[in-house]
Amino acid sequence: MRNIQEMLKISSDEINNLKQNYIKKLDNRDFKELISTLNVPDEILMEYTSSLEDASIEFHNCRSCKSLEECKNKIKGYMYTPKLEHEKIIFSYVACSYQKKKDYDTKYQENVYLFEVPKKVKEASLSNLYKNDKNRVNFMKYVKTFIDDFTTSKNPKGIYLHGSYGVGKTYLIAALFNELAKNNIKSAIVYVPEFLRVLKSSFGNDFEEKYDYIKKAPLLLLDDIGAEYLTPWARDEILGTILQYRMDEELPTFFTSNMNLKQLEEHFSITSVGKEEIKARRMIERIKSLTNDFELIGESNRK
Repeated sequence: MRNIQEMLKISSDEINNLKQNYIKKLDNRDFKELISTLNVPDEILMEYTSSLEDASIEFHNCRSCKSLEECKNKIKGYMYTPKLEHEKIIFSYVACSYQKKKDYDTKYQENVYLFEVPKKVKEASLSNLYKNDKNRVNFMKYVKTFIDDFTTSKNPKGIYLHGSYGVGKTYLIAALFNELAKNNIKSAIVYVPEFLRVLKSSFGNDFEEKYDYIKKAPLLLLDDIGAEYLTPWARDEILGTILQYRMDEELPTFFTSNMNLKQLEEHFSITSVGKEEIKARRMIERIKSLTNDFELIGESNRK
């Protein structure tokens, strides 16, 4: 093994300074304990004194940490950690036990695909719903029935969930999807206005891939339908085709909207080419075929 002067190509004075600095750091208990785990000669360790000191600070933080929320390290849930590889010390960020547990506990969230939906819906949980709200109690009864039916292959209908802005419609459906995701059931939550905009601008790129994934998802929530800028193409070629496919394949489909079905029908009838009542009625019939109508009443949770 080459000595440190050969490896670093530095003068004797610089080597002495390096040694003195390293020896000084050995007075720190965390520094000393950390390097003892490496089983590496001092002449190699002293080359990495500065980085080892940084690692020892995070090592110290982890020793006294009692939860992920208390983490003081640069990257929450991770420790700057040294490891010997081919006579060199390599540093990387390694997840702590709390982070590993969180990763394990939330792995199911990978089963829920989000398209332009706030990431906070990943945390939506049935256990956090307002149990004293009669409206939500009725929804919970439906959820229990849906889960029982879906997991026993009874092809239950989804819900057309409508109500005022901010009452928690998306959260409720997301909580249901997250519960089923724990059983490795995949789903997709799609913010309809942005979905249509992106599809229109992505022809020739990954249009088919995005479209097919949404169309064929085992569980699908079309979020905030009725808020989109409507064109005949969006209504007939995209939304209409998705709904027809899901009817044919008996795939549970959910909707949230600020509009009731009568208002949504009026919305679907008015496009850039004029009023088309028959096509609008056809869209509503598809939605009725796929869902049970449910109104969510309550105060807005958004400030």
